Amino acid sequence: MSLSPQLAFAQAVRLPEDVPESVTVAGTKSQEVFRGFVRSFATANRLTGKMARWESGICPTTVGLKPEFANFISQHVKDIARQVGAPVSDRENCTPNIAVVFTTAPQELLDSIRDLQPGLLGYFDNTDQRNRLATVTHPIQGWYMSATQDVRGKTQIDTPKTAGIGLEIPCEFCPGGHAYLPNATAYDTTGTRLGDGLRSEFYNVIIVADRNKLATYEIGPLADYVALLALTQVTSLDTCQQLPSIVNMLAGRCDEKSEVLTVNDKAYLRALYKAASDQTLGIQQNQVAYQMEQELKGH
Repeated sequence: MSLSPQLAFAQAVRLPEDVPESVTVAGTKSQEVFRGFVRSFATANRLTGKMARWESGICPTTVGLKPEFANFISQHVKDIARQVGAPVSDRENCTPNIAVVFTTAPQELLDSIRDLQPGLLGYFDNTDQRNRLATVTHPIQGWYMSATQDVRGKTQIDTPKTAGIGLEIPCEFCPGGHAYLPNATAYDTTGTRLGDGLRSEFYNVIIVADRNKLATYEIGPLADYVALLALTQVTSLDTCQQLPSIVNMLAGRCDEKSEVLTVNDKAYLRALYKAASDQTLGIQQNQVAYQMEQELKGH
């Protein structure tokens, strides 16, 4: 995808000398509080029903800002990734798999992606779902192209389109004793109820920021918000999180706002990248909640 840089960001926006880490947390928290946070925070992948994360090294690129701002955001995403244990590409000329685009015409950009490269929007089954996916609804928003890795390490991009010739399966009552499934995809699994061995991973992420709606924000909060969306897919950007989170910065009328990644956000990301990615969603959520509780004891 070729994306041309836009005009410079608002002159009022400036590079911070240092982006502080939030130490604002809510009193004593039980594991139920963390479980509630995790359930409202994490999106289940459409195909596997699991939490997706990066399994290969991230390589972010940012366009639409002055070079110093663009470089700051891309580097910040990599810095946060390293802090939370997410993989980062060590290749100097890596192929970007995270595109951060600041633009004054976000819907026009998404219309172009929808028409020319709709697979970048993420998984959809039909035209109506594709069109809904391509709708810009927030000042900063992410689109996630995912893939599924089976127990043998074979990775397939999540798409309803058949990558090969389809599948032929035995069928006692079918002509010739078999049935042909043109849109089926085969995965090798463990066959257990605790975890089937399938892993959901991000393949490509596009994050679009509407410069018209973000001119009053400094680059530090924007970089933190982008970093969160680059490393995890949030269920709702409109929900006021019960624990302090940078998601609340743009979530409307939240009682408590935060313009930095909070200790809760970072603990969540660290727990996500420690959790067993081949387990069921419930097990993953419990693992993330437990790890958050252990890390944040005493805050």
